[in-house]
Amino acid sequence: MPNKKNNNSKKGFKKEELKGIRKSLVKQKKQKIEEIMKIKGESLKNFKDSSGDLSGYSFHMADMATDLYDREFSLELAEGEREMLFALDKAIRRIDEGSYGKCDICGNNISKQRLKAMPQAENCIECQEKEEKSTDK
Repeated sequence: MPNKKNNNSKKGFKKEELKGIRKSLVKQKKQKIEEIMKIKGESLKNFKDSSGDLSGYSFHMADMATDLYDREFSLELAEGEREMLFALDKAIRRIDEGSYGKCDICGNNISKQRLKAMPQAENCIECQEKEEKSTDK
């Protein structure tokens, strides 16, 4: 009968490893919050600038379109950062609950190599590929 403890140490994470991963995730989360706040601040500043004193601005349609494009681009960036923030938060929660490193779909261990590259991964590579193929159809 195989020793379950040895099996976990090969595939799962040790407590110290999880502490390090959690610390890294919290750091990434703080960085994402700062990035979102920066994007939000710049977007609001640009909006206030363009909606304030208009004497220095032309009403040319191309200028207005550029301003609109810049605002939409900033919002899309912020949305991507927000999604990453949620994924990081979920990974932290999974560490706290003891389910970090387990695939949400099949329940098998997610490879350490995958988690090092993408610590917020929720699925093993095989299940993720199947999921992506099914959504592409």
